[in-house]
Amino acid sequence: MSSSHPPSPARRLPPTTPALLDDSARPYFLWWTDTTVGQLREHLASADPEERAYWMGALLREANTRDVWLFVRSEEIRALWPRLIRYLGRSRQMWAWLLKLPPPEWPPLSEIRAGHA
Repeated sequence: MSSSHPPSPARRLPPTTPALLDDSARPYFLWWTDTTVGQLREHLASADPEERAYWMGALLREANTRDVWLFVRSEEIRALWPRLIRYLGRSRQMWAWLLKLPPPEWPPLSEIRAGHA
């Protein structure tokens, strides 16, 4: 027996707090700044890849994983990965594993060698 209904999209958990749906709210994971949800979205849409990497790194490093997907898609993370890894701290390996990326080398060998030259 076949169904005429298309497959349903994967279900997502709701945000950890409804405030993340309010552009004027301060997200819990940006505890060191007065940045609002709306401002975070602007930073993540910036034409400057370094600005996007900084704010995406803060999001990935500090937010509950289920809240990350309110703001970015996995393709966006992969596209910024080389710039992003410097901002991920201890979450670097976890994100590489989740996104099936090669484990990041940190600090990069080129920086280590340059420091010893």
